[in-house]
Amino acid sequence: MAKATLTTEKTAATHPMLGFGVPASSDPHHFKVIIPKANSGKVQISEYLGLQAQSDEFAVIDRVIIDRPRWTAIRSEVQRTFNARLKSHNVKTSAWSVGENVVDRLLGKELCVLAWAIESMAMENIPVAVRNWLALRPEERWWLFGMTAMSTGGIKDGEKGWRVALRHALGDVAQSDQLKPRGRKIVRNTLQSDGFDQGNLSMLDLFGDED
Repeated sequence: MAKATLTTEKTAATHPMLGFGVPASSDPHHFKVIIPKANSGKVQISEYLGLQAQSDEFAVIDRVIIDRPRWTAIRSEVQRTFNARLKSHNVKTSAWSVGENVVDRLLGKELCVLAWAIESMAMENIPVAVRNWLALRPEERWWLFGMTAMSTGGIKDGEKGWRVALRHALGDVAQSDQLKPRGRKIVRNTLQSDGFDQGNLSMLDLFGDED
C-alpha cells in the first residue's frame, strides 16, 4: 500500500490539475459546482461520470440544487477544508468563483453529503451541520454518499429516505457526539463489507487524513 500511495501522490503533484483536484485529462470522473452570477440564483452540484459512464444519457447526474444563502453558509469552510487536503498532497489549491467549478470525484461526494443535509435545513442549524460534517473522516463521508446516492441521490429526492436522515444526523445538536471520527481500519472494513466502490478505497491514502 505504501508503494502505491507514493506513486499516486507523485502523479497528483506532477500532472496538471483543474479546480479542486481534477486531473486535466480526457473526460475524468468529477463533480461540477455551478454558481450563478445573480445573488438570488441557486447553486447546482452535478456529477460527471466521464469515461466510466455507460452511455451519454447517464453521463451526468444532477445531485442537488441549494439556495444561495445556504451555499454562502458552507462555501468558506468547504473551500478551506478541501484546500488543506489538496495542499497536503502538493496539489494546487483553488477558490469558488461564479460559473463552473470542477471538483475531484471524492471531494465532490463529500460536498454532496453536506449539501444534501442542509438543502432544507433551518438556517440556524447549518453551522452545526458544518461542524458535524468536519468531524467525519473522508471515508465516512464517502460511505454516506454511497448509501444516499443509491436510492435518493437526485435533485427531486430531497424529502426521501437518506436525504432526510442526513439532515437530522448532521443538523441535530444532540447527535453531534455520535459523529466522532472512527478508526480508519474500522471504516475500511465497514466499506468493504457493504460492497462499497473498491476504486474509492484505493484512494484512501491520497485524500484521507494521515494516521
